[in-house]
Amino acid sequence: MSGIALIDYGAGNLHSVYNALRAAGAAGIAVTTDPELVLKADRIVLPGVGAFGACAAGLRGIPGMVEALDARVRHDGAPFLGVCVGMQLMAHAGEELGLHPGLGWISGTVRHLAPARGLRVPHMGWNDVIPSTPHPLIEAGEAYFLHSFAFDGQDVLATTGHGGPVTAAIGRDNMIGVQFHPEKSQRYGLALLERFLKWMP
Repeated sequence: MSGIALIDYGAGNLHSVYNALRAAGAAGIAVTTDPELVLKADRIVLPGVGAFGACAAGLRGIPGMVEALDARVRHDGAPFLGVCVGMQLMAHAGEELGLHPGLGWISGTVRHLAPARGLRVPHMGWNDVIPSTPHPLIEAGEAYFLHSFAFDGQDVLATTGHGGPVTAAIGRDNMIGVQFHPEKSQRYGLALLERFLKWMP
């Protein structure tokens, strides 16, 4: 296979991410649970909505999938995009409903957003994406967020504001993750996906 492996591990938002990738110009998208396809993919997208622990368990419940992701992304350097919980799973751990291990690709922990005066949790709706480290995929703009937990750690590429800075994107080398939903972020989200499809880290 060449093209894009869109990982199906029962974590929702698959079809909307698929449709957004198609709208951004992607061809050869395989929605897959097959580690062998992941090992041959040019690019990999890990979507996700829901609880960190359930998503981590779903991913680890596919025999060989975590190993294939490690091999193709970390060893081979295939471009990788994590979306929402897919981004959070790049961390070492998440604290939602107990402490759960993530993939451990980016040093950090996913923690509960602290409520602030006049601000609700979950953080829901359109908000600014403010680049903090130059990156070819991340530009300033507005994106759609929906989350109650946020990444706290290293390799932060952008933040947003919700009672203080909140991580909006993380990444290094060939890996990037976004807390917001590109598939719900209209022009801003489609432009990000277009850049990801051309990205040669």
